[in-house]
Amino acid sequence: MTWFDAPSLIEGTELAVRILRSAGTPIDIRPTGVRVHAGTTVSQDLGLTPDDLGLQQLSVVFESPDPPAVRGFWQRVLDYTPTEDGLSDPLRRDPTIHIRPSTEPRPLRNRIHLDVVRPAAAVAQASPGEPSGPYGVCHTDPDGNEVDLVPAEPLAGAPDWHTAFSAMACYRTSSPAQQCALATAAAALATEAGFPLLIDLRPGLVILDSGKDMWEPHAHGLDLDFATLAAAISAAARGLGVAADPGMPRFTQLFLDAADVPAVRAFWLTTLNYAPDRRTGLTDIHDPRHLNPVLVFQPLDASDTPRRNQRNRIHLELTVPTTQAQSRVAKAIAANGHLLDQSESRWHLADPEGNELVITEHS
Repeated sequence: MTWFDAPSLIEGTELAVRILRSAGTPIDIRPTGVRVHAGTTVSQDLGLTPDDLGLQQLSVVFESPDPPAVRGFWQRVLDYTPTEDGLSDPLRRDPTIHIRPSTEPRPLRNRIHLDVVRPAAAVAQASPGEPSGPYGVCHTDPDGNEVDLVPAEPLAGAPDWHTAFSAMACYRTSSPAQQCALATAAAALATEAGFPLLIDLRPGLVILDSGKDMWEPHAHGLDLDFATLAAAISAAARGLGVAADPGMPRFTQLFLDAADVPAVRAFWLTTLNYAPDRRTGLTDIHDPRHLNPVLVFQPLDASDTPRRNQRNRIHLELTVPTTQAQSRVAKAIAANGHLLDQSESRWHLADPEGNELVITEHS
């Protein structure tokens, strides 16, 4: 992968169009630049200078005594593609899942779980079992790992878009020219409205995303009705002969339980180079480039000592460029993290309450 800075969403889209015509690779367009899912030949071909500070990947690791059973559950929930050691998002937007064998008994509920949002029809089709929990959306895999599988609903006034946490629309395109035209139109409309829209280009597909909660007025804080912008983008798509795929949208975020939320949150905020949510009273932290999943922290009863001492079945893995690995480890330790062990190009760390993170490097 390669990241290129761009000063605006429109200029980022113009750069993405150039890259798409040259390389035909998946591209993520952000208000501050573009991420290209290809090697350095793109920068050589176009005479661009990449910035490796924009490159990191956060993935989720499950340890299980029965990996095939766990894989089957999460494949239904996420609609992912099986890989040699887990599952991957075929759209290369949401975090990769690694599932590794482990015989260590861990009978208590995890302190880490996933939220997954998909359209209501897709949730019903996944049918992972009878839901539970206070909101009636919690499911557990064969090992007891939890997911809140949340149905999204069409956005009032803009039915191409589905909402729950994020507002998202996915459009099928029949040619690269049509794809570029829709991305350009969406970027222009979002810029005119002053909205930091996220645009992902995939073969035959344009994915438009508000970012978590950003379609809601209290989150974006703009003089803007997001539904009006969404409807205008939908109208532009129809004018280009592009139809929405209502079954495609998916949003994923990670929840971490903590007895001392500020301390645990500070570790992850620092180590991941994330930014805090600007709203008061929320614990969310996010990738400032909106390329990796949001993390949310919720209080855990400090008196629940057995659960706090129980090692998670789930941990996170962060892959960063070689030039950043040592500094990330140092930042993690400075934020009251603990180095559990290390080997070549791999550091196994724990946050102040024992939630684990493995940092690996890539050249």
